[in-house]
Amino acid sequence: MNQSSTPIIKHIPDFLDYLEIERGLSNNTQKNYSRYLNKFSLWLKSKNKENKLPHELTSEDIWDYRLYLARHLDKNNKSLTKLTQNYYLIALRSLLSYFAEKDVLCIPIDKIKLPHDAQKEKTVKFLNLEQVEKLLISPDVSSIQGIRDRAILESLFSTGLRIAELVALNKEQFKSLKNKEDLEVSIVGKGNYPRAVYFSNRALLWIKKYLDLRDDDYKALFINYRSRKDSDKRLTVRSIERLVKHYSTLSGIPFFTTPHTLRHSMATDLLNQGVDLRTIQEFLGHRNIATTQIYTHVTNKRLRDVHRKYHSGNNFKEEKN
Repeated sequence: MNQSSTPIIKHIPDFLDYLEIERGLSNNTQKNYSRYLNKFSLWLKSKNKENKLPHELTSEDIWDYRLYLARHLDKNNKSLTKLTQNYYLIALRSLLSYFAEKDVLCIPIDKIKLPHDAQKEKTVKFLNLEQVEKLLISPDVSSIQGIRDRAILESLFSTGLRIAELVALNKEQFKSLKNKEDLEVSIVGKGNYPRAVYFSNRALLWIKKYLDLRDDDYKALFINYRSRKDSDKRLTVRSIERLVKHYSTLSGIPFFTTPHTLRHSMATDLLNQGVDLRTIQEFLGHRNIATTQIYTHVTNKRLRDVHRKYHSGNNFKEEKN
């Protein structure tokens, strides 16, 4: 079938397959794209445009859809934030890029302009080093579960691992732990891209303490002691989220703390130590430097403070007329 004669809505499943196979995006990212484009599909249907072909999409359609997003109320009867509206538009732009790559005639991608102020709403929440330390020392290490939890928290802050990457770690990756003071582990991260992550000496100390107490044959590095004996016992993403939330409450640090907050905190700490954004990008496994630039607020503040402290122009006395 001629793709140009296929309605936009019917292209979406193929586009999602393209995201997986050709762009290597994770399942969660694919689900997000599917959800964002589902809203666009519903909007087309509400306007009786479900059979609209790619080349029939106009600038007026894009404008009407943007008005719809701006006026749409979510399930809590609240308007969508500019940042959320941005996500829906980015998904639609990606679909148009897919059409261009597949030589399907359609409106140019630059006809969908993103709001200039949308990114201003995306702020990075992170902990300072004092708050990080309170969190790290909060587990009761008199039990194997507490030692495991300390190892998990230390690993999150030490490596900047995404939560799914942490959950996927296996004991085998640490078999040479006794022979190294620091350890580099190769992982397959978001989008199936491999990268190396680095554990601090303190994180390795707690992982070693934890593994020394393990006398089981389970493959996973971090296991659940409450699950059935015949199960895989690997801790789930949800379990790690609950664990971090529990210790953040226990230690009295900000309520917004999640595993990803520790990832942000690791990146922020490195930036404060003078590490450049390109290096941070490699540590975090970002494919695009633009993603890493969400941390520029830290760099900007540091540069401002340095300028205020050291630039001679700030030390001039005001001239008297």
